[in-house]
Amino acid sequence: MKIIDPSHYPTSPGVYLMKDAAGLILYIGKARNLRARLRNYFVAGGDGRAQIPLLLARVDALEVILTDTEKEALLLENNLIKKHRPRYNIDLRDDKTYVSVRIDPREDFPTLQVVRQVRNDGALYFGPYASAGAIRQTLKEIYRLFPLRHSPIERCRKRGRPCLFYQIGQCSGPCHGRISRADYALLVQGVVALLSGRDPEVIKVLQGRMAVAALALRYEEAARLRDQIQALQRSVERQLVTDLGGGEQDVLGLHREGGEVEITLLFVRQGKLLGKRSWVVEWRLDVDELICDFLRNYYSSGVIIPDQVLLPEAIEDQQLLSEWLSELRGRRVNILTPQRGEKKRMVLMASRNAAESKRQRGSQRESRERILAEIQQRFGLAALPRRMECFDISNVQGQHSVGSMAVLLDGEAATAEYRHYQIKTVVGADDYASLAEVLRRRLARGIKENCLPQLIVIDGGKGQLAVLEMVLTELGLHDRIGMVGMAKSRVKSNVRGKAVEKTVERFFLPGRLNPLLLRGGSPVLYMLERLRDETHRFAITYHRKLRSKATLRSSLDEIAGVGPVRRKALLRYFGSLKKIHAASLAELQQMPGLPENIAQTIYQKFHPEPEGQGQ
Repeated sequence: MKIIDPSHYPTSPGVYLMKDAAGLILYIGKARNLRARLRNYFVAGGDGRAQIPLLLARVDALEVILTDTEKEALLLENNLIKKHRPRYNIDLRDDKTYVSVRIDPREDFPTLQVVRQVRNDGALYFGPYASAGAIRQTLKEIYRLFPLRHSPIERCRKRGRPCLFYQIGQCSGPCHGRISRADYALLVQGVVALLSGRDPEVIKVLQGRMAVAALALRYEEAARLRDQIQALQRSVERQLVTDLGGGEQDVLGLHREGGEVEITLLFVRQGKLLGKRSWVVEWRLDVDELICDFLRNYYSSGVIIPDQVLLPEAIEDQQLLSEWLSELRGRRVNILTPQRGEKKRMVLMASRNAAESKRQRGSQRESRERILAEIQQRFGLAALPRRMECFDISNVQGQHSVGSMAVLLDGEAATAEYRHYQIKTVVGADDYASLAEVLRRRLARGIKENCLPQLIVIDGGKGQLAVLEMVLTELGLHDRIGMVGMAKSRVKSNVRGKAVEKTVERFFLPGRLNPLLLRGGSPVLYMLERLRDETHRFAITYHRKLRSKATLRSSLDEIAGVGPVRRKALLRYFGSLKKIHAASLAELQQMPGLPENIAQTIYQKFHPEPEGQGQ
């Protein structure tokens, strides 16, 4: 560690960057008084934190950037951390992608959208929700109660009649004038009330509709509304967990153990616990900096910002962060550290959830360690397969060949490590040659970057395994990387051709004549099947994307005068490639901005004259 004298630095606000001998940024922080903050790190004894030497042992240089105010320092720190991603700053990782529901009441006929980013665009956002599938199922129920439109209204108006959703009572048909704007606005109010947690308002509306249906002798409709009201009332009774005074609260809980901290956020909306989200982070600095880093990192990532954030401990920058969140949201946000009452109880609940999440995560980690040890033993690997990679080749009749790689790190899918490979040197449907190309490219880069797996799984049998063995031998990696070919299960049939039995997966190992069979349902088999299936899914998805692009290029880009900009304009105007094919010359000539000669060329491309005509 290089000796740094804090007295050489000013007392003004600013940002400090700690770097190692190679110039790599290790940690970025901000302070209202740089000299006082740096004294905590570099003066003998400092503030007594035992964790600090773990960071400072690597620090060789210090850079500071002065700002006029502490708020400017906060914003600069946030931007620099996003840009450089220092190792010792917080890195939020969890195993779920959260979504929100968006509706913009300013539109003539608003609709519901499931989104992954919350923007300051004046629309209303609800959530977050842990499962996109679950919230879409919930929206189906909402559409039965309040039949808003599903599709873009301009697309619907091009149809000759209302869509299927209108026929089954899940759309009110605004695109064809089946509902007035005023009546549609009432539906939107009901949806907003329901998503906001104002269930009594929704129940009152439904009770009114039930009474009207009963008076009109529409008893089936009235009975359906009665059942919906009862289901909604039961849901309200189950979900009400606390009374925090209404509004939206995010409740933060912490659990520290060793060098890791488990962070849990509880999402409370209108007194209902909507869900939770957990992260595990490596952290050896003080809790104050941890909470500040977390709040800044999380709420700048495009999520819903609540009315209140409840913390387990008071932090130095509480007021500053409250002002920053208020500006980010456009409305007042309070950061509180409750000492008693319901809010304190919720903070303690969040901390208990963090401890339980840590326990479960530790149990899962131990389970994965046992599975990795069994893989090492069953396949005779030299080392525990911390990193496993699986490769697959996908093509259709030799066209658009692509390779894909999926990765497991410590038994968990590492989607950021997945890679696609467009085949460059192979012509036609030669899966063996394509696989060899992909493996050479991946492993050559792995040697250069010192990032190699302990095990490579090939989707295939002896042939694919032989290709892998050849490439590893070429690169001198035969003794460093384990290899296995994973052949899909087969269906045995009787003499009449009827399926009678499905065989288990077969694993081919180098130097072994017969395949290795794993017990059906075993954890090892499940982990390797998951890796193989991920690779296949990743390859097929990319392959379809390439085919789609190639289809557009082959049919439109071959037309003189139709480039990327005009192609997009044609698709936007007509809605699909199929409609461009079917368009008449008059319809093409009506498209704004399309020259008449280009319209004639497009029409002739898709409607060639029969041979001999016009002679």
